[in-house]
Amino acid sequence: MSTEEERKHAYKAFKKRLKLARLDDQSGLSPGTKTSRIGGITPPAGHPPGIWEELATEGKLKREGHGIYSLANEV
Repeated sequence: MSTEEERKHAYKAFKKRLKLARLDDQSGLSPGTKTSRIGGITPPAGHPPGIWEELATEGKLKREGHGIYSLANEV
């Protein structure tokens, strides 16, 4: 079980990593639209694996399978 502060820090790190992954995807030189199709990512290292399950249980993250999570409040 993690503390509220640890969960906040992990959630913030997850959102930042997802944002960077999407920006990296959009910056490609491929022709066509420049919107990212990345919906989920593998959580960033440096946090215990159980913290991601706790965030999913709280409804902040959504399990996508195979260790991939996405933000729960996105369409």
